[in-house]
Formats: sequence, structure tokens, C-alpha cells
Amino acid sequence: MIEKCRIVGVLDDGVASLGATALRHLQQADLVIGAARTLQLLAGQMAPGAEQRDLGGALSQVPEWIRAAQAEHRRVVVLATGDPLCHGIAAYLGSRLCIEVIEVVPNVSTLQLACARLGLPWQDMRFASVHSKDAGDWVPGSPPGHGLYALLRDIRQHDRLAVLTSPHNTPDRIARMLMAEGLADDFQMAVAERLCQPEERIVSGMAISAAAQMDFADPNVVLLWRSRLRAPQVLLGLPDASFEQRHPEKGLITKHEVRAVSLARLQLRADSVVWDIGAGSGSVGLEAARLCRNGHVYAIEKNADDAAIVQRNRLAMGISNHTLLHGKAPEGLQDWADPDAVFVGGSGGELAELIALILKRLQPKGWLVMNFVTIENLAAAVDTLKALGASWDVLQLQASRSKPILHMHRMAAENPVWIVCAQAGGAA
Repeated sequence: MIEKCRIVGVLDDGVASLGATALRHLQQADLVIGAARTLQLLAGQMAPGAEQRDLGGALSQVPEWIRAAQAEHRRVVVLATGDPLCHGIAAYLGSRLCIEVIEVVPNVSTLQLACARLGLPWQDMRFASVHSKDAGDWVPGSPPGHGLYALLRDIRQHDRLAVLTSPHNTPDRIARMLMAEGLADDFQMAVAERLCQPEERIVSGMAISAAAQMDFADPNVVLLWRSRLRAPQVLLGLPDASFEQRHPEKGLITKHEVRAVSLARLQLRADSVVWDIGAGSGSVGLEAARLCRNGHVYAIEKNADDAAIVQRNRLAMGISNHTLLHGKAPEGLQDWADPDAVFVGGSGGELAELIALILKRLQPKGWLVMNFVTIENLAAAVDTLKALGASWDVLQLQASRSKPILHMHRMAAENPVWIVCAQAGGAA
């Protein structure tokens, strides 16, 4: 019978944090795997002949170390910080080893411990981690690959958070991100430094702007709680006046009624990757970002004034999952993730090339939705879709809005818009 690998949670007060069962497993282990600091902390509790292996920089090798040791009937213990199943190594090992050959011996999570120090209930708190490679300071509009991206998404969606930091992704860096996103006045922050060590310190009651300039001892945990309630958000159907547009020359915007139909035809999911080409004032892409709260929108706009307005609309609407490129499509699109949906609100004359590129990059069953106001662009789009063997359909949408006239009202017609929807393959 294979001896189970025990994944044991420990805290920085060492043996004092271990229960009798966890301590017995450690003392009987033939192989102990852990971070160098943890191995050193508990070296005195290991058997004299026990082998120690530092997992620093070798995480991918740990499953094989465990398999080899179990094949030799050696007892293995992996040391993890706090609760190994809370942003810890246990989930990683569980996905790579048969679940029957591991056993988790949890401890109190350092996130729970930080909440306890401040008396903050944590049952509805979002636990997050930025314990990853150096992400660099946050830049508004950064893509999902940035190490702070997921945390900012969580901050947008939750009122209270507990965050595992890293030596690079520090509390002051998180505070600067909040400032860059206009959230500094919405949250309070506390930092729990060196929990369970003699130098333990809890820093609270500071402004986010002050935290952005402070240094904190590592390791530490950040607690964030919202001090200003969020206003309920409309997800779909924002009026045109909600978006800033270019003045005195009115900027381009996809009108309310056309925008609603176009978003519906994009068939968006919560995790969709969306391209917005010819963003104009950003209305379609920004509403898509709200709908795709776990996805991301990549937008491009060639007009500098409109591009600046898109950025201001993004900030005013409190949207983070949106990246804007100032340029002319298709330049720059090669760096974007393959889309689940693409909206084309304008093009610079390369329509045929653009459609071909989009259909090639579009995920299976993904939709391309294009808006046109001229017969020539409509004809060019349909001819291109036919030539590429795409499945497509065209909808003409013409809305009329009521306008006051004396003490009565009349209907004023908006310009007609053609909405062309297409998928790769299966020509209609």
C-alpha cells in the first residue's frame, strides 16, 4: 500500500503552529519538501536521516519527487504556509497526483489570521493572491497577462478582500493601482506584517495615498474594505448621453438602439474576449466589458481625440478589463488574444483585409458583427464574406425617436444602419 504524501500547513511560529498529528507526520518523514525558510524553521523537528528538498524554483519537479519517493515506500511531507488549499500548493499537487495518494493537514490561513488580528469577519470576504512574478506597477488598460489584473477585477466586484502579497507585488504597489484607477477614496487598507513572528505588526487607519508611499515588512497580507458604497450598475442599454463624445465636432458613437442589437448579436459570455475595431467613443466595447466581467475587451481607435475620450469614458465607468490601442487596424491586432466576438464600427479602407484576418482569428462559433451606414461598405463586406465562404446575414435597423413639437410630439427618424453578422464557414 502506498504511503500518502502529507501536505502540512505551517505558520511562522514554527512547531508551535503544528498539531500533534502534523508534528508526528513531520517527525516520521523520510523526505521533507518545502521553501528554504520553512525547512530551516522546522529542521529541529525532522528525523536525523530525513532528506530535505527546497522547492524554490523547482515547483514543476515536486510531483515527480513525490512519485519517486512513494515508489520507494518513503514517507513524504510537503510543508506549505497556512492552509495548503487556500492559494497554496495542495491544489497544484492534487491536479497532478492521484488524489488518493495525498492527504492535506491544514492550518489557519494567514488571510484568516490577518482578519482575526483586526476583528474582521471573513465569511463573505474575497481571498486573492498576487504571489507571482514581478508584475511591475499597474498601468490603466493593461491586458490580462499583468500580475495585478485579476486582483483589480476582484476589487471591482467585491467589497472586502484579503490579499496574499509577494516581495515584488507589495502593498504600496496595490495602493498605487487603486490610485491609478480612481479607487483611492473608495477603500480602506490594513497591512499585517510578519504574522506569528516576534516582529509582527498591524498597520491600519492609513489613507491609500499614504500607503502608496510606504514600505512594509515581508511577508505581509493586505486587507481591503470598501468605505464608499458602490452605485448599482446598468449592464446594458446605457443612453448615448452616458458617454463623452468629441466636441464641437460630434464624435462617432454607435447609437443606443443599434448598440443594443449589436451587443445581442455578439453572443457574449461572462468570460468572452472581445475586439472593438474603430472604437469611436468606446460605447460598444465599454458596455461589452461590463457584460464580460471575467473576460477582456481589446479596442483600437485611429483618431487621437476619440482615443483620449475612450480612456476617459473607461475611467468614468469604472472599467478595468479594457485595453485601448491608438492606431489603425489591422496594425497591432497580432498582439491580441484570439477573440470570441468582434465588433467593427469603422474601418480605414482595409475592410476586406480586416474581415479575412478576423475570420481567421475568430474562435469556433464566434461572431463578427459590423455596422455600416453606406451602401458601398455594405457591398464590400458582403462580397468579401461570400468570397471567404462565411455564413452571414444582414439586418437593416432604422429607429425613430419622439421629439417635442409645440405642445405635442412627432417621430424623428435616425439614419438607417446595416448590421452585418458573420461566422467563419458554412456560407449562406
